Order: sequence, then C-alpha cells, then structure tokens
Amino acid sequence: MSTSAPRRRRTYGGAPLSTAPPPRTRRTRFFTRVAAVVAALAVPVTGLVALAGPAQAATSATATYTKVSDWGTGFEGKWTIKNTGTTTLTSWAVEWDYPSGTRVTSAWDATVTNSGDHWTGRNVGWNGTLAPGNSISFGFNGSGSGAPSGCKINGGPCDGTTQPGDNPPSAPGTPTASNVQETSLSLAWTAATDDKGIKNYDVHRNGSKIATVTGTGYNDSGLTKGTTYTYSVTARDTIDQTGPSSGQLSVTTPGGTIPPDPGGKVKLGYFTDWGTYGRNYHVKNLVTSGTAAKITHINFAFGNVQNGRCTVGDSYADYEKAYTADQSVDGVADTWDQPLRGSFNQLRKLKKQYPNLKVLWSFGGWTWSGGFGQAAANPAAFADSCYSLVEDPRWADVFDGIDLDWEYPNACGLSCDTSGAASFKNLMQAVRAKFGANNLVTAAITADASNGGKIDKADYAGAAQYVDFYNVMTYDFFGAWAAQGPTAPHSPLTGYTGIPQEGFNSEAAITKLKGKGIAGSKLNLGIGFYGRGWTGVTQAAPGGTATGPAAGTYEQGIEDYKVLKNGCPATGTIAGTAYAKCGSNWWSYDTPATIAGKMTWAKQQGLRGAFYWEFSGDTANGELANAVHTGLQ
Repeated sequence: MSTSAPRRRRTYGGAPLSTAPPPRTRRTRFFTRVAAVVAALAVPVTGLVALAGPAQAATSATATYTKVSDWGTGFEGKWTIKNTGTTTLTSWAVEWDYPSGTRVTSAWDATVTNSGDHWTGRNVGWNGTLAPGNSISFGFNGSGSGAPSGCKINGGPCDGTTQPGDNPPSAPGTPTASNVQETSLSLAWTAATDDKGIKNYDVHRNGSKIATVTGTGYNDSGLTKGTTYTYSVTARDTIDQTGPSSGQLSVTTPGGTIPPDPGGKVKLGYFTDWGTYGRNYHVKNLVTSGTAAKITHINFAFGNVQNGRCTVGDSYADYEKAYTADQSVDGVADTWDQPLRGSFNQLRKLKKQYPNLKVLWSFGGWTWSGGFGQAAANPAAFADSCYSLVEDPRWADVFDGIDLDWEYPNACGLSCDTSGAASFKNLMQAVRAKFGANNLVTAAITADASNGGKIDKADYAGAAQYVDFYNVMTYDFFGAWAAQGPTAPHSPLTGYTGIPQEGFNSEAAITKLKGKGIAGSKLNLGIGFYGRGWTGVTQAAPGGTATGPAAGTYEQGIEDYKVLKNGCPATGTIAGTAYAKCGSNWWSYDTPATIAGKMTWAKQQGLRGAFYWEFSGDTANGELANAVHTGLQ
C-alpha cells in the first residue's frame, strides 16, 4: 500500500494534507463499556429481583433518558439522575417499562434488574450519595427498538411534576443512502432524542409519508431507475408528539437513459485517490450523494510525473484495493483473482450506470509537477508514456482521455520551472498528436492574472488549439501562508477595494485569458469545495490581521465545506464569495448561494462550464455539486 502524502492542489504555498487517524470503532467502544462493567462489578441483568420501596421523596430528584447510540442490532442507553431537592440523597432507584422485545443486556455504574418488561436501575455502593444540585449517570447496552415509558425516580415521576415532561422529540439526523440499486435503496439516520423516549419514525419520500418504522433505518423499493428521489424523516414520542423534520437527502437511482446536458455545459469534479484513506470517500459516494447524476466529467487525481514520464500515483488505491459488496457501486464485492480492483474498477461500474459520464486521468498536481520540466525536454517521449499508461488494457475502457495539471510551466510552484514559455504548448501538441481526436485532452491552468504573473509566463493561447478545455484554478488566491493576513476570500469572483493583490480574482483571470485569444468556450471556472482560514483575528470584515492559520481537520488553514457549513457559518459575502468569523477564526468559502452567482456569471461570460476541487469536501447529499449543476442549467 502506498503511504505517500496526499496531494491537494493549491496555487500558492501550504503543506500537503496529512491522513487523519481512524476514528474509534463501535467494537472499541463496546469493549470499553465491557471493561467498565467489570470494573464496577455490575450485577447481571438475568436475575429477577422484586423492587424495594422508594429511598427518598419523589420530588427531590429527576431522571432523564438518552439514547446514546444505535447500531441496528443493539443500542446504548443512559439515565441521568439529578438531585433537585435541598437535602442529600443517600440512594436512588430509576424504574421504567420497555415494550416486549426490548431489554437491557449489560449495564455499568448501576445494578439493573427486571421483572418481565419492568426494569429498575439502582445505585451501587459508591454512587448512591448525591448532594443537592448534583447529577450522576449510569449506562447500559440493550437490544430491540422500543423506547422507555412509565419512568419513576424513587417512586415518583421522573420530571418532578408529571411523567415525564412534555417536549416534542428532536429532529433525527439527515438520512443517508446505501446499496442504491435501480429500483431500491436502504436508508439510515441517527436517532432523535426525547424526554419520553422515541416511539417511531415517519419516512417521507418526495414530501409524502411512505412508512412508519420503530428503528433508525428503512429499505425502500419499487423505485424507477434513473429517477431522483428526496427523503426526510420525522420522529414521534411515546405520547405521539412529532418533532421537526430531518434534513433532506436527494438520491438518484442508477440506470435508465441519462440525457446529455441540454446546454452542453461541463460539470467536472476531481476525485482524489488518497481520499479513499482517511477521508473514507469512495466512488460509491458519488452515487449515494446524488452527485453522479449531476456531473459530466471526473478527473481522477493524480498520476505522477517522474523522469519525464507518466507513472502510477498509488497502485493500491487505484487498482489493487478490494471493495466489499456494501462499498461497491453495484453492490458486488471484488474477488481476490479479478484482474482489476480499486477505484478504477469502481469507476468502470459507475460509467456502466452513467454511460454519458467521461473520466480523465489527471497527472501532476501541486506535489507532482516537478517532472514536467524534464518531460518538456522530450514531449514525444512523454506523450508516448502517458498514452501507454492511460490506454493500458487493464483499464483502457475506464478513461476517456488525459488531464495535465502542471503547476506551473516556466514559473514557480512547489519548485521553479525554467523550461521556457513555449514548453507548455509543445507538450500539449505532442499529447494531442498521440491521443488523437477521439480522446479528451485537457489541462488545469493558473488563474494568476497579475501583470507579468503566471498567465503571462507560458503560451496558454498557443496551446489552446490542442486542448478540449482548460480548468482555470480560480481559487487559492489568498490564504494563511500569509500568516499575519490580511484576511481575504480565497476565491473572489471579482476585485474589491482593499484586495491584497491586483489580478488575483476570477474575473481578471478569465478576462486576461480571453484577451490572449482563448475562447470562453474552452474555459471552465474553478470552485473550491473547502475554505481557507486564519486564527487570531478580531476583525469580522476582510482585511484584518491574524496570528497564523486556523486549525483544520487534515491541514492547518484549510477545512472542508461540509465542516465549515455548521462549524463556522457564513457571516457575510464579498466579491461573490462568502466569509465567516467564529471566535478568533476567520474563514472564506463558497456556499450554494455564492456558487449560484458564479454559475450565472460563467454563463454570461460564455464559459464552457465549471469544475471543482474536490468531491469529498461536499456534504453527504452533494449540495455544492447540485448548486453547480443547477446553476449551469
């Protein structure tokens, strides 16, 4: 398995992403709980013990139930007891009823017993004393899907007045889809919470209720292939109060005839091979998020450029990793002896379901652009090596062409190239000659439109005749590589008063490229599915000072949109993009609303379409990809 560092494209500075450590699994948590049970010497729940009388006056304590987690075949529950009186409790007992089929299987920090479906949790010796205003909790694992009812604490109602409270349930988690087939799919969601316990959930498809279930999952069937469906879920408590609806999930079933985009617009996203590791983002996510039906092209990133040749970037992720049935696009597991596995095989399966989708293998990127200078010394040999690799018989049907991401010809990126202004044109000419008219040939290019900047350093206009389109990297203009700021949006559509660098915006880049004779129909506008941010910021508006990069999940100064959307919501917009200040952190990123504005501008400019870096930064329901798709209609 390759352990090479991930290779995120950026225009200026910044270190490569690191792979996040894997989260604790449910198995780990389970054994942790078992250890806690043994340590507390919890009494087995198989013994049936009659209840003793209440230890204290009922109104002096309350008890609140929380369903901590649910893994389908079982769940973890927790009771929290609070002394609401004025005297110290010396013991406590919580009673509740479960419906038939739901039971406690193990417990910790309390002795849990039952008589039929009636259950009692009683303090152990060390935690019976509870001073006024203090709380204590005990937990347990259980089986079944029922919710507790009839709660009593020390013989009285659990909320101190009436049993137990009257608040409606919370919203369940936004559903996710798995095993998406032409006529069926499986839904799952995180449980809602309620002071009375959850009785069941209503499942809605396209706004109409289709089922009521007691668990946190549902298998929907009888669907139509090639059709988009929207799902949401609401919870109902034990006295039949309903709460707010969950977020909506949009899913498109595979199959059917997917018509070509009526406007012929390019809607391209980058898929990174390292995203299959710490990010746990796989080709199947394009289906479950609904994104696969809303794109026209995928750039698979990245192949390497070494010694002037195209080479494989990560063989394990690309074509060796075995996928299980639940991870696979078509629900069929890989076998040990099949000739092609990994993401390449998953892309093959995706293209079978979405036959109009084009996939290109992208070579280079920020980290792997150092070999292009040597490639430019012998363009024909470079083109031959790329063609042989892309058209390898094992995966030739997967790819529809090649994308070159040279950062940057005759200029400086991670390293500096001095191959000359004509090198890029010569390279693209050789690649087109080798790949022919039936393959796509594209390139990601700089958006630095400053006077004498990177656009001026290479003959992008001369090379344009050999490419189907350019992906103009109109993001990463500004970021925390300038540790003290000033804060600025990393992907401004236009200039604005106080912008740190003239020519560093999308409008300036597109205008300059057009001015060099490149048609708008060969240019795609770039969108980042992430934000860039600083910390130590006191000023909410752009232009403030900072002390360094804000913390990020994988790398300082950068964070996925799916995290920022709720973790640091937008507080303003400038130059067609959003920014947000939360605490001392300041971030800029695109939202569905700002993307809509950018897509309108792209159409007004007669651009070929748009592209984005990269899929895994989007939400589970693909809201940014949908904004690009909708905006280019």
